[in-house]
Amino acid sequence: MRRVLVVEDESPIREMIVLNLRMADYEVTGASSAEEALEIWRQDKAFDIAVLDVMLPGLNGFSLCEQLRRDSGAIGIIILSARTQEADKISGLSLGADDYMTKPFSVSELLARTEALCRRIGRAAPKEDGRLVQGAFTLDEKSRTLSKNGAIIDLTQVEFQIMELFFQNPGVALSRDKILEGVWGENYFGDVKIVDVNIRRLRMKIEEEPSTPQHLLTVWGYGYRWNG
Repeated sequence: MRRVLVVEDESPIREMIVLNLRMADYEVTGASSAEEALEIWRQDKAFDIAVLDVMLPGLNGFSLCEQLRRDSGAIGIIILSARTQEADKISGLSLGADDYMTKPFSVSELLARTEALCRRIGRAAPKEDGRLVQGAFTLDEKSRTLSKNGAIIDLTQVEFQIMELFFQNPGVALSRDKILEGVWGENYFGDVKIVDVNIRRLRMKIEEEPSTPQHLLTVWGYGYRWNG
């Protein structure tokens, strides 16, 4: 059974999320603060998804997101916030969140995004030809890792799927919409800017000089192209 950690200080909202996720056959643990969530996490890290409110007492949701992501590239993270400013969305995604929802939100949308994220981070069946090599980079679809000159690059599962899409389309200009559909799914509710934020994160991990990328290239007004 897929496991979800819900961190929300407002009891009615937390209980509503927990109840609906349980009705959708998730195993759910609730926490009212980041500190409580971190204590749960330290004792048991076998969660598939974390749903984090931003405005928490004490440590906020952004800091909690950063700590969870530092510990695990596998867990899927959804940020919930009443903040609608673009800068806040980008901040959450840049810290390692996979998705961002603004309050108020519908339960059906949260369930849909949770299910979609579970599918994205789910361990796909290994392929016969599991290693794709391009220049100094090797993408191993069996171990779901990317390495450069033999050194493993620490990626989230969503970042790995973006790289997998590029490796399957070397030298091809992929539009933002195509990347969004290929990684997040054709029914994704969110903003295409999530692609740009993840590309920025990937450049920080892959490029020697992220400001002048040699591999993850921008196709202005369209999208991105991988140059291995």
